Amino acid sequence: MLMPILQVNTEDIPPYAIVCGDPKRAEKIAGKLEDMRELAFSREYRTFVGTYKGVRLAVTSHGVGSPGAAVCFEELIRAGVKTLIRVGTAGSYHADVPAGSLVISTAAIRTDGLTRQLVPDGFPAVADSRVTEALLQSAMAAGEGVVRKGMTVTLDVFFNGVEEVPHQKYKAAGALGVEMEIAALYVVAALRGVRAGAIVAMDGFADSDLAAEYDPNTDTVARAVEREIAAALNAVAALADEEN
Repeated sequence: MLMPILQVNTEDIPPYAIVCGDPKRAEKIAGKLEDMRELAFSREYRTFVGTYKGVRLAVTSHGVGSPGAAVCFEELIRAGVKTLIRVGTAGSYHADVPAGSLVISTAAIRTDGLTRQLVPDGFPAVADSRVTEALLQSAMAAGEGVVRKGMTVTLDVFFNGVEEVPHQKYKAAGALGVEMEIAALYVVAALRGVRAGAIVAMDGFADSDLAAEYDPNTDTVARAVEREIAAALNAVAALADEEN
C-alpha cells in the first residue's frame, strides 16, 4: 500500500526508523547504511532504507515543526514502523550544556499546538525507557563531549514576536533545551502503541541571557551531529539485538 504523503510503499518499510528534520541530514544518515536506496522525496519528506550492523531500517526527514512531523510519524507507523528515534538539533538552556553537547530527551514539555489537538492537557509526552537507555549508552560509549539526559521543551515559535517566549520559565523548571518536534513524536507513539526516543545536538543557547549570535553551522555542531547519528544507529542495532 502506498502512503499518500511520504509516497512510500508499506512493503518497503522495516520496523525501525530514524527521523530527522533536514532532508540533507537524512541523506547523511543513510550514507552510513549498507545496501542503501532512496525510496521517495515528497515535499520535505525524504525516505531511505538500508542496513546497519545487519539491521534493516528506514531514515526519513520530517521538516520543521510538529504538525508536518506528526504526518511523517503517523505514516511511518501505519507502514509498519515499531521503533522511531529522532536525531535533531536543539537550543540549550544551560551554560554547562554548550553547543556541541548531546542531550537524550526523556520527556518533552508540550507547548506546541499539535499535541493539544490530539490529547488532553495533562497527557505526558514521554520517551520509551529502553530506547532512551540505548541512546544514552551509545552516546556515552563514544567518550567525547558532554552527554546529558533530561526534559526538553517543544515549542512552535522560533523567532520572537510581541509575546515573550517562555524560555526562562522552562529553564527554571529544569528543561535542558528546546526544539520543535519531540512532543509530537512521543504523543503519536503513545497513541499508536509504538516506542520512541530522541537525541539532539545542542547548536547554541536559546535563552537571552546566554545567547550569542546564533550559528548552527560550526564545526563543533557538525561533529556533535556526527556523534548523535552514530549513537542513534548503534542504539537501533542494540535494540534489534535484544529483540532477537
